[in-house]
Amino acid sequence: MGVFKHSEFVLRRAPDGFDCLAMAFVLALKRKQLAEISMPTKHSTSRARRQEILHCLRQNGRIEVETLAEHLETTPQTIRKDLNFLAEEGKIIRFHGGASLLAGVEYTAFDIRKEVAAEQKERIGRALARRIPNNCSIFLNSGTTTAAVARHLSQHAGLLVVTDSVHLADLMRTYSGLEVIVPGGSIRQSDGAILGDMAVDFIRQFRADYAIIGAAAIGADGALLDFDLREASLARAFIGSARRIILAADSSKAGGTAPVCIGHLDQVHEFFTDDGLQEDLRRMCHDLGVECITAD
Repeated sequence: MGVFKHSEFVLRRAPDGFDCLAMAFVLALKRKQLAEISMPTKHSTSRARRQEILHCLRQNGRIEVETLAEHLETTPQTIRKDLNFLAEEGKIIRFHGGASLLAGVEYTAFDIRKEVAAEQKERIGRALARRIPNNCSIFLNSGTTTAAVARHLSQHAGLLVVTDSVHLADLMRTYSGLEVIVPGGSIRQSDGAILGDMAVDFIRQFRADYAIIGAAAIGADGALLDFDLREASLARAFIGSARRIILAADSSKAGGTAPVCIGHLDQVHEFFTDDGLQEDLRRMCHDLGVECITAD
């Protein structure tokens, strides 16, 4: 019996003239294996992976190593290297087991912010709106998460809503059960927020049942942070003029940075967030007596 060698495959000559058929089968199998080995995947290069990681972070705000590894069909070790590289470039914030978007010190436009963790914000908005009873008064400050709350107030009745956002006011103006009030002031072009001392003085004339507040970031010490000093003044006026404070923020805000403080978790009664919130922040809420509610 003769022997035919092809790379690591060894073919022994078959009897009865079937050696040509067997040889053709082996060669076809070998070509398939070589093609599978050499064929690049969609995210096989480091650059492509890192671009996809940034895309995932823009969609979710924060993400775990294991989730990325499964999504990109690679190893956790490779993902950790990519995350470390992106963190060194100043594009993301690295934490144990994952990463989040870098908040930085500049304000990001509304249309960009609304795409970050969009699903989480929508769930938070729906859950928080269910918490608000009919026939009450609320403050609703400018933001993408508070916009999600506003979208789910359409079936309420007897609500008086004071907001510092022309965007939210326009969104709610057709809701038959709501009376919407806005202050005077300067309008920020990027998102329609109303700013200035005139707006702050106007807010202080009210005493609302609830203040629904968003934040650009939540510091590790529990500080509620924002980028714009003028907007922070409005948020502080809301907090100081309401009977009950509700924070609406997705988990990507936790551990972030922003230059202006609007308040602290110890001023908050309820915190609506998603299931990605870090355990240490949940413990802080528990210790401060803040009811931490995970939106489903």
